[in-house]
Amino acid sequence: MPLNAMRKSEEQTRSFLENLPIFSSLNVDELSVLARHMSYIQLQRGEHLFVEGDQGTFMGFVVNGILEVQKRSETGENITLARLTKGSSIGEMALIDKSPRSATVIAKQAAIMVTLTDRGFDLLADKYPALGIKVIRKVARLLSLNMRRTSSKLADLMQSSL
Repeated sequence: MPLNAMRKSEEQTRSFLENLPIFSSLNVDELSVLARHMSYIQLQRGEHLFVEGDQGTFMGFVVNGILEVQKRSETGENITLARLTKGSSIGEMALIDKSPRSATVIAKQAAIMVTLTDRGFDLLADKYPALGIKVIRKVARLLSLNMRRTSSKLADLMQSSL
């Protein structure tokens, strides 16, 4: 990729990052460094971000559009677990454990996402450890919030089945 195209891509990625609440506490320099280790992708309506069982190699943040998280049931039908909109994140576990995807994510309308690969995170953390710690804390917070939300839903389901 030519240098000008690369710079333009990094600038676009930084611009997307600036509009995501999770990164609002980062300064311009930190956002610029982070943008160099991330990329953005565009999904068309109906396009898969990833499929259940795929190897988890990146996490992403929705800049705009709507994505749907689906899980295949034992009977083979797809059950919608969540709808993701601007500011939502997906795939955090891939950054931590690199396990296969636990669900399928499909664009319900055209979407733009910024993504951080496990390799991009490792390079960031090696070269900029303080920023790497900030990013991993944000990821840990997202995982914690998701776990709390899941625990609440599970408790509600258990209560309603009694």
